[in-house]
Amino acid sequence: MQSVDLIWTLVGFILTLLVFSYLFGDNPLFRLATYLFVGVTAGYAFVLVVYQVLLPRLFWPLLSGELTERLLLLVPLVLSTLLVFKISPRFTNLGSIPMAYLVGVGAAVAIGGAVVGTLVAQSRATIDAFGFQASGIVVQSPALQFFEGIVLLVGVVSTLVYFHFGASSQPDQPPQRAPWIEIIARIGQVFIAITLGALFAGVYAAAITALIDRLSFIVNVILSFF
Repeated sequence: MQSVDLIWTLVGFILTLLVFSYLFGDNPLFRLATYLFVGVTAGYAFVLVVYQVLLPRLFWPLLSGELTERLLLLVPLVLSTLLVFKISPRFTNLGSIPMAYLVGVGAAVAIGGAVVGTLVAQSRATIDAFGFQASGIVVQSPALQFFEGIVLLVGVVSTLVYFHFGASSQPDQPPQRAPWIEIIARIGQVFIAITLGALFAGVYAAAITALIDRLSFIVNVILSFF
């Protein structure tokens, strides 16, 4: 093993042990590892923003671009400059302008992504589940595919009904949903529980895989010195 590889292997070995020290509770060694992780991540993000965004997309075009391009780039430059004023309590109102722009753009992107990437895609997938022809794909028996489509349709509809909070209100009684909505909502609750369980199982499996990898790394490092 070369000296450079040996140094980085020892660094990884020590940092892994520092993280595992959390098994004995929160301690300075674990906090040191987290501080190093946060610091390295922040430094990497800063360098990436400077060399991948600011220099090639803002400063170099401002210095050597065409007049139209320079005028357009003045808008993000001014907004970025105003955003810095959020640091000062006295001039924080100036930074509210770019913050409002960021929030508006973020909300528009989130809504558009939810509609196009989730609602439309989920509706199309639910409809396609009843299709009995697929090019390049081994088609299941029509009965089995129809059954899977029914399960998918029931899951989508019942889950959406579960989040229907409209309820009739009567005097001296708490608001209550219609009985048929309550039954469908219960079915949706089952689908939600299954989904969350599957997600938790996936996260847990990934964590176990990472743990096995780190333990294997520790054992290999120790064995390499014998």
